[in-house]
Amino acid sequence: MRVLGIDPGTYHLGVGVVDYDDDTRHVYSTIVSPKKSRNLPDRLAHLYESLSEVAARWSPDEMAIEQPFAAKNVSAAMAIGHAQAIAMLVAAQRGIPSTTYAPRQIKQAVTDYGGSSKEQVREMVAVMLDKRDEFESLDETDALAVALCHIHATQASDLVFID
Repeated sequence: MRVLGIDPGTYHLGVGVVDYDDDTRHVYSTIVSPKKSRNLPDRLAHLYESLSEVAARWSPDEMAIEQPFAAKNVSAAMAIGHAQAIAMLVAAQRGIPSTTYAPRQIKQAVTDYGGSSKEQVREMVAVMLDKRDEFESLDETDALAVALCHIHATQASDLVFID
């Protein structure tokens, strides 16, 4: 199974592709960063085009997307929601099943603690994927954490629904 994980944002969108069969392997990860000077519709178009290219290049079987968290800054939460919707649109247009996960779920799946810091998530992602000092930013490792969370959720679901 190949999972495309998305950490949505309109300035920095994390992308991570992870393969899982008998083990878990890092395939690809990056940050999509439209120019901050562009207006929101132009940044969203850039995100759409970039995610479409990633999906076409890596052919994921499933997409996992982090849900926006409830924040005091409503406009920031709305922008993250727009980026999440772009990821869902790309998935729907390509026929890729998508699932969303709350930030606490992702942290719990990767670090065993839902209140972990982004730095703790980064460290555990590096350990789980056997990659040290190779990731650009926290957005990149957050996207990989979303993919890993989905893999863990799928494994748990498979255990529960065995005939």
